[in-house]
Amino acid sequence: MPAEPQVRIFGSPQELFRAAAEEFCVTGSKSIQDHGRFTVALSGGSTPRGLHQELVTNFSSCLPWDKVFFFWGDERHVPPDSSDSNYRMANETLLSKLPISPENIFRVPAELPDARGAAGKYEQTLQQFFRSKQGAFPKFDFILLGMGPDGHTASLFPGTAALQAKDHLVVANWVDKLNTFRITFTYPVLNNAASVMFLVNGDEKAEMVRRALKDPAANLPCQKVRPVDGELLWYLDKGAALKL
Repeated sequence: MPAEPQVRIFGSPQELFRAAAEEFCVTGSKSIQDHGRFTVALSGGSTPRGLHQELVTNFSSCLPWDKVFFFWGDERHVPPDSSDSNYRMANETLLSKLPISPENIFRVPAELPDARGAAGKYEQTLQQFFRSKQGAFPKFDFILLGMGPDGHTASLFPGTAALQAKDHLVVANWVDKLNTFRITFTYPVLNNAASVMFLVNGDEKAEMVRRALKDPAANLPCQKVRPVDGELLWYLDKGAALKL
């Protein structure tokens, strides 16, 4: 059965990020105890910065970082040193501040001129790391997601081709309104995860959060994230939860 959302609301952004960091560490500890490693897919946008800061400042010793492996659920089609790069943001705010080996970091090769080629290469990276057979999907221990003002998540935007992708792990998704490709995990990867966390803060997101969680007919991309054998967490501050 697809997971039902577990909604947790916190009084301030700081409390939200603290709780998310605690959940990250608890999930990581259980994963390492169970199968010797913790596989994580990070998110872009501004909200994860608060989680990253919390992990660096107050939880830097919560996990054996040599057993944590980092991937990205989506990436902009830009080089890794671009200010738009999700990898660069995570590296500057999290990865470079913790004892994490470069061998544990698997970024999207988004500097390649051909976005489809970059997506194909990243798909191969996932298959090799997880030793996935053809047609099988990797099982991430933890995938962090955000939600955009249009209800998109990862780089699964309304009305785009990637929403229908079923046979690939990673695709290059053309987003008309941005006039660019985004490289993104597909739903089968997101929905095969052991734990997915939506991290949303700010009252400007309140109406979209209400639609995502209370209106099944809204048909938003974020609503189609429903892990088949895992948990689905929605972590919100009181601003984002204003209309629930």
